[in-house]
Amino acid sequence: MEKLGHLKTFNFPSNDDNNNKKGDQLQSVESTPIGGSTTPTSPSQSSGDQERLMSKTPRRISSTNEYNDPFSNAEIYYGPETDPRKATAKYQKPKKKLNRTRTMSVFGNISTSRQSMLDEHYLKRRGSEDDTYLSSKGNRRFFIEDVDATLDELLRNEDTDRNYQITIEDKGPKVIKVGTANSFGFNHINIRGTYMLSNLLQELTIAKSFGRHQIFLDEARINEDPVNRLSRLITNQFWNNLTRRIDLYNIGEMARDTKIDTPEAKNPRVYVPFDCPDQYAFYIQAAQMNPSLKLEVEYLPEAITPEYVKSLNRTPGLLALAMEEHVNPSTGESSLIGYPYAVPGGRFNELYGWDSYMIALGLLESNKVDIAKGMVEHFIFEIKHYGKILNANRSYYLCRSQPPFLTDMANMVFHRIGGDNNPSAINFLKRAFVSAIKEYKTVWASEPRLDPETGLSCYHPDGIGIPPETEPDHFDTILYPYAKKYNCTLEEFRKMYNNGDVKEPTLDEFFLHDRAVREPGHDTTYRFEGVCAYLATIDLNALLYKYETDIADAIEQYFGDKFVDPNDYSVSTSAHWRKLAEDRKVRVNKYMWDEESGVFFDYNVHIRKRTSYESATTFWALWAGLATPHQAQVMVEKALPKLEMLGGLVCGTEQSRGPISINRPVRQWDYPFGWAPHQILAWKGLSDYGFQGDATRLAYRWLFMMTKAFVDFNGIVVEKYNVTSGIDPHRVEAEYGNQGADFKGVAKEGFGWVNSSYLLGLKYMDSHARRALGTCIPPEPFFNNLRGDQKKIYNL
Repeated sequence: MEKLGHLKTFNFPSNDDNNNKKGDQLQSVESTPIGGSTTPTSPSQSSGDQERLMSKTPRRISSTNEYNDPFSNAEIYYGPETDPRKATAKYQKPKKKLNRTRTMSVFGNISTSRQSMLDEHYLKRRGSEDDTYLSSKGNRRFFIEDVDATLDELLRNEDTDRNYQITIEDKGPKVIKVGTANSFGFNHINIRGTYMLSNLLQELTIAKSFGRHQIFLDEARINEDPVNRLSRLITNQFWNNLTRRIDLYNIGEMARDTKIDTPEAKNPRVYVPFDCPDQYAFYIQAAQMNPSLKLEVEYLPEAITPEYVKSLNRTPGLLALAMEEHVNPSTGESSLIGYPYAVPGGRFNELYGWDSYMIALGLLESNKVDIAKGMVEHFIFEIKHYGKILNANRSYYLCRSQPPFLTDMANMVFHRIGGDNNPSAINFLKRAFVSAIKEYKTVWASEPRLDPETGLSCYHPDGIGIPPETEPDHFDTILYPYAKKYNCTLEEFRKMYNNGDVKEPTLDEFFLHDRAVREPGHDTTYRFEGVCAYLATIDLNALLYKYETDIADAIEQYFGDKFVDPNDYSVSTSAHWRKLAEDRKVRVNKYMWDEESGVFFDYNVHIRKRTSYESATTFWALWAGLATPHQAQVMVEKALPKLEMLGGLVCGTEQSRGPISINRPVRQWDYPFGWAPHQILAWKGLSDYGFQGDATRLAYRWLFMMTKAFVDFNGIVVEKYNVTSGIDPHRVEAEYGNQGADFKGVAKEGFGWVNSSYLLGLKYMDSHARRALGTCIPPEPFFNNLRGDQKKIYNL
């Protein structure tokens, strides 16, 4: 568990106290209320008396759930303490008299004998005066006497579209009265504006979820700079809510699958590799501990074929992941527990492939190294037992891989767990690279994914029949002509086709490409539709070039420049892998690079022709170090202007996507949408090639769009954005909708790789840019009003 520092608790009144009249004094001692300040519970009680009372109050030990309760430990959810009196007392003595805002009382109207006290003490004033003083410091405090009633009033008056969110589209008065803290709710203050009201809604929703009936709330909490608020929520809250870890008690819920609607899929099911008896015993124990779960546990065969995977379509299950042994220090008993991992969004329980790499970048930025390391352990396990890093650990993904990021992911974690100074870190790195080499040889450098003529690699999964995880009617349009041909219903044809009773080569090819679209993670796009399995894509081959160079470096540094492969007993050196990388670079330049447009295009190995779709993945060649300096310059001059939009990089150009019609709907990985992975890899690639200004400019665009949506739409953070929209970029009208948009009251997890992109993008921002983002200044006005020397920062 993370170190939480000194735990502060808050004692709320009992239910009987909740019925007292306004202004009644609370008789219990407040031990650091939500705002982080320490306020005597009685107006007559001195701060010295309170300190003595607090020193006698024992520290309350509770369950680990308390650590996720923002009202029991304010710093974890809400950030640092905001009371200036406490900060001063803790760190330093004020050097001069404070300047208060004048109100009904005169600040200097006190005797000279008491004047000297101001140098050492802040005076405790009655309610309105204290609130006025704290307001001048940005630290007014509210007392919400009835959380439920205030929440109901807020939603009734402000949530005019009744979606449990307060946004710029709501037509309410945009104001609510709340009680002041020092009058215990007797005096009132207005809270105004969409941003503050939506933050108040979030705080009240959280308070209610933890059963709080009354709360104290710092105004700084609901008027916080949005850049600080979002980055803090990502670090302190969102990652926690996206983290999963399999144990004896949650496996039933983790294994449950809502994608498959068959009678056999009603019970949760786990499939265990044939050579993992300890895990099999673990899951059997879990099933016996809670028979009502009806958890089913099955071994996988040693040889996993497409035919076998198809046979599981009606009985899908969760695939076992890596586990570690834990020993109870008091009893000496050992038990298994899964390594932690983070999922893309709150509705998921599976470990996903390339999402995990992007998420790991943000986790490491937030010092959550154990989760990132756990995901590498899971990938090592998947390669060992399932032959590849899977799309996700469900049975119907056994034939489907994902973009290969393992070597870079392992390197990053390695350096964060001690690097060369830690023998266990070196062992970790070696195990990861042994797995990466196995995946490289057996998946990417073997047919059907390897095209022997060009030497380039494609996304080309194996699999039989109709993918079972899609919606029941997803392929009806495609299947209807065949059902008509055989004079049967759609359901009857599905069964005939899946059983192999009919042979339809054209339909086989359609589903080959449909499965292939899922491997690169860009599902769906007109770039890949009906052709994906035949494409040697620039993104995949750039990643494999990075694999080859990373493996060469690892063999040279950690294997004595002589790697004996434990899987096939072959021997290789760093020179061998550098030659593989150089050969791939030559082939990529020959088949994919287009000087005139400044784009690395995909290459169709079936018709032996370069495609013309201009994709943001061209910048992956920079991230991988595959492009030459000249190519990087041409890409910046020619390709970047076509792909740079208001909110950052767009997936592809509008011209490449083509016209949209009722028969040709919008695809989510096409224009006008932008995705975090494209931004993240482009920023890094451009910076590595000396185009730091362009990376910074693109980062500002993306962060502005995210921040604007966060401010205007109730703290929203979603899977993807419309990078051409300045009003509602989160609104995506494409298949699958937009994950992360459907929440009530408060967004609790954001979306994995988008969370990472925000933290990583802020690393490119100086204080001036952060202030501009905090006030939601659009990119063009911001760029246009920079001084000459500042414009160089953004390559303007």
